[in-house]
Amino acid sequence: MPETIPRASAPAALLDRWPAQAGPLIATRPRPDDFSSRIGVDVAGGFYPAPHRYQVFLSRGCPRSLRVSLTLDLLRLGDSVTTVFLPSPAATGSLRGAYEATRHRYDGPLTVPALCDRWSGRVVSNHTPDILRDLADHLGDQGGAGLPRLRPRALAADIDALGELIDTRIVQAARRAATDRAPQGRAEALETLLGALDQLDGRLAGGPYALGDELTAADVDLWVALVHLDAVDRPRLTADAARLVSRHDRLRSYVRRLGDHPAFRGHHAPAAR
Repeated sequence: MPETIPRASAPAALLDRWPAQAGPLIATRPRPDDFSSRIGVDVAGGFYPAPHRYQVFLSRGCPRSLRVSLTLDLLRLGDSVTTVFLPSPAATGSLRGAYEATRHRYDGPLTVPALCDRWSGRVVSNHTPDILRDLADHLGDQGGAGLPRLRPRALAADIDALGELIDTRIVQAARRAATDRAPQGRAEALETLLGALDQLDGRLAGGPYALGDELTAADVDLWVALVHLDAVDRPRLTADAARLVSRHDRLRSYVRRLGDHPAFRGHHAPAAR
């Protein structure tokens, strides 16, 4: 069972309606022995796009899994790509079998998200950025009727750059600000985090979404990072630090507004059950 993390009581949250809990027992962070094949028509290994060929293993306590789940919903791929949530005995056994079929005598962690090929029973990839790119570029009908263009070619470099900023200056900095044993380390991480939040809050003055007027993959990354920050890291900060994190009005409005989008609505915080 995930360990419950109590909320801080003083400042208002970025988003108030979700409980905060620690992550799952399943490994949810990339490791050196990642599996990193790709989907595509000319990719070695034969993983070409086909409806109903692929399934993704996710964990409800994993922010990377939430990014994949949101992407599937935004692109309406729920009927084409099967989603299996861990942990459960059957799902864990199936995921273990996929890892072992891919690498003989595999005895490593069952890392999720994991994109698997149902035809061969093998893991295609457990590298989240590649999974997200392949869902958008090869399995999703970008620009189809009512569907967002999550990775338009003209914005691909900006999406990747913003994703790097979010990962290093929000996700990692927030974790260090909450858990670093050294006071100086916590202070430096908090400064980095607040600088990034200030930058992103200012960016939203120019448009409703992270990169302007269109909802893109950058919004999936940013929304998940902000909700995780609110649900998991902010309650572990000091009251003063939590208050500084919560002062960004545009980001607060952005989180709530996207939370009302049909594809985002109903998704729990990354570390919620």
